[in-house]
Amino acid sequence: MWIEREALPLVRQRLAHHPVVVLTGARQTGKTSLARHALPEAGYITLDLPSEAEQAERDPTAFLARHPAPLIVDEVQYAPALFRHLKTVVDAHRDLPGQYLLTGSQPFALMREVADSLAGRASVLQLTGLTWAEIRVVHPHLDPIDVLLRGGFPELYRNLDIDPQGFFRSYVTTYLERDLRQQQNVGNLRDFERFIRGAALRTAGLLNRSDLARDVGISPSTAGLWLSALEAGGLVTLLEPWFMNTGKSLAKSPKLHGTDSGLTAFLMGITRREDLLASPLRGNLWESAVIANLRATQINRTGGADLWYWRDRSHEVDVVIHEAGRFRLADVKWSESPDAGDLRQLQAVAKGLPDGSVTRMAVLGRSANSYPLKTGAALAPQDHTTWLA
Repeated sequence: MWIEREALPLVRQRLAHHPVVVLTGARQTGKTSLARHALPEAGYITLDLPSEAEQAERDPTAFLARHPAPLIVDEVQYAPALFRHLKTVVDAHRDLPGQYLLTGSQPFALMREVADSLAGRASVLQLTGLTWAEIRVVHPHLDPIDVLLRGGFPELYRNLDIDPQGFFRSYVTTYLERDLRQQQNVGNLRDFERFIRGAALRTAGLLNRSDLARDVGISPSTAGLWLSALEAGGLVTLLEPWFMNTGKSLAKSPKLHGTDSGLTAFLMGITRREDLLASPLRGNLWESAVIANLRATQINRTGGADLWYWRDRSHEVDVVIHEAGRFRLADVKWSESPDAGDLRQLQAVAKGLPDGSVTRMAVLGRSANSYPLKTGAALAPQDHTTWLA
């Protein structure tokens, strides 16, 4: 079952203006399906097949002659030599857009080759998991908690009979054994799995690499490298603090957010609705899920995300958007019925910003319907992304 992706118009737009489009993102986010819908008349080849990857690497000229453009090349990072020959082929027809659509799930190798060989020729886009709006189209009966525990991997919505826990267990194993062992110098995969679980338990918290490293039993420098691997692999997002020269003491550390709520919950040990409702971490998981949904929506619309958070000695706001001197502020609440009291942090931060610069304030909760609050609004999950507009 094809789930209509919000990113499809943007991919087609980039294909109409660039000879090469590179689609990256975590495994199982639907890159192949999106690519084939974006270029339905193109040829298709996957380098997941060792025989194809070997020919593409050893004799890229013959490979490209056998597979002429327009062409989709899946998992292109398995043949690094192919990039240099793609440059030559593309340059021979530089004004022809939409020649190649490349996908890859290992961003370290992929982006290095793109930067070295296809700079100025390729447009790079990231594909995230499903947004809540995409999920509602195919499964409108699922409530926010269902979606929170299931996450955003398309496969889990093509067939609701798939056991999410088995899927996540297999996903973690594949990531550890296939991607990480190949791309990073990880001597002890058991330590790294503990590191992933430790990071998940810190979702929506200020990042402290030293504390995380100490709890896992590794050095802070190793924790930094592994955290970069998680971020590049799409498992976590680091939300940076908003900074402005106001004389205030603002936080400098990013907040750590799990990118997929289902996978993050699994790594936390939360597998059932009753576990979630009883967990003291439910608010953290909800906050990270909301942040991920806002980021994914921005990426699908524009190709990038511009979100921050605010924290000073007295106040914290979970989400900040800044555009040309104007601010939108939002707090994320687990509550099903946010009230005017939930606006206090937003109002306090707004008072410290230039007069008239805050254009919109909202509480992003779990209420069934959106409703106005004094000087702001309480937004239901289906309306969270209206705050972005």
